[in-house]
Amino acid sequence: MKTTNAGFVKTVATFGLALLSMGANASAITVTYTTEGSQFTTGSPILNSTGGAAATLTFNPTSNTVDPPSNINYGIFSLLCESCTNREQGGGAVFAGFTFDLLVTVEDGAQGRFRGTSLGGTVFTDASTITINFVPLFLGPGDENALNGNFGLVRFTIQGLTPIVAPNSGNDPGETTVEGTIVDGSVPEPGTMALFGAGLLGMGIVLRKR
Repeated sequence: MKTTNAGFVKTVATFGLALLSMGANASAITVTYTTEGSQFTTGSPILNSTGGAAATLTFNPTSNTVDPPSNINYGIFSLLCESCTNREQGGGAVFAGFTFDLLVTVEDGAQGRFRGTSLGGTVFTDASTITINFVPLFLGPGDENALNGNFGLVRFTIQGLTPIVAPNSGNDPGETTVEGTIVDGSVPEPGTMALFGAGLLGMGIVLRKR
């Protein structure tokens, strides 16, 4: 009986050590993506204000290569209003409601769309009431929510609500980053494997002491 227990303990400890090592060395696939082609309802990456001062909301797409799981950005909205004043002075610009299509294309050509809708809002140099609500919250894996092709085991997520900062606000004034993540479903999270492996290794040590 002791021999059997010893063999079991050794197996548990060895398996735990292997998982711990896998967690430390696990690497994810590489994903290349771009958001070129994203545009407003008007068919342009630039949206003009409809009332008050003259203002523009421009989307600047991004292209990047990452090793998921990873935090990413899909591009930057830039809000510009050179003739606006602050809220106290009352010289703002008005944007009507709009729709924005954020197109995500991966290296093999698969493409999906996050559709953003906004009720519009008022913009001053120190304030903006514009918020964009994106749906769906993820694209992939496979062909889920894809317009064409499929994303394999990769899932793209997006921050559903994106408040647009005022022209004079933020680290880069007037710029709002559209944030999200890429998750690779082909391998477990390295941290998960390492945690599980450490647990098994610890159990093996405890059993051995008994």
